Amino acid sequence: MTHEMFPGVALITGAGSGIGQAVSCSFAKEGCKRISIADRNEKGLQDTERIIKSEFPDVDVLQYTLDVSQEDDVAGLLKATIDRFGRVDYACNAAGVLGPDKRSHELSSKEFDQIVGIDYRGCWLTSREELKYMVNQEPLPTHDGRQGNRGSIVNIASQLGIVSRPTAPAYCSAKAAVIGLTKSDAIDYSKDNIRINCVCPGVIETPMVTEVMEYMKPAIDIAPLKRPGTAQEVADCVLFLCSSKATFVQGSALVVDGGYVIN
Repeated sequence: MTHEMFPGVALITGAGSGIGQAVSCSFAKEGCKRISIADRNEKGLQDTERIIKSEFPDVDVLQYTLDVSQEDDVAGLLKATIDRFGRVDYACNAAGVLGPDKRSHELSSKEFDQIVGIDYRGCWLTSREELKYMVNQEPLPTHDGRQGNRGSIVNIASQLGIVSRPTAPAYCSAKAAVIGLTKSDAIDYSKDNIRINCVCPGVIETPMVTEVMEYMKPAIDIAPLKRPGTAQEVADCVLFLCSSKATFVQGSALVVDGGYVIN
């Protein structure tokens, strides 16, 4: 038993901004001392580490620049994390792109492949690589002495994996695929004592969404809470799912959208 909630190693992709950055900083705030952050945006990664170190200088941060759609990049991230920290306990696969607003017949195969390559294939590649290491490690002590897990993975899906919106066929289908992947992996790795869940954010105030916020206004108005969410509100849900307070939560798609999908 340990009084620490996060005594292990956290790994976050998409950590250079938005939800990934909020998750990275939240792990530091909640006492995680070893954090691996990855993104294709090197400057964003530097900003994230600076935010963490300014308040928590004792946190050991590993920066890694990668394209999650590239298999060798993802393998390199996990190798660097294991070489530095010896294990990976909490993984948040948050890298994602929106892509252009186009109907299917207007979308080029290159544009489709980029969206699906990052949002779905990239999620699968990182999750797969994380699982390769998690299956071979022993659980850490938990905050209250209950049986712990070998690892916990949280994929970032979307409310648009549950419902759809116009002119986003690749994004909506990729996020639906992330939900399907999460559930399938949760079944397969339960016998290994690894938990795999996903979070489905709605309209969240992040750099990726801010530039199209005006377009998102109808979706905000539909949701009962009638406001965009914050990256911190999503991060709080990710950390709960990663924590030993969620040891019986498996294969869930936790919707964090102000009630959009219920209205």
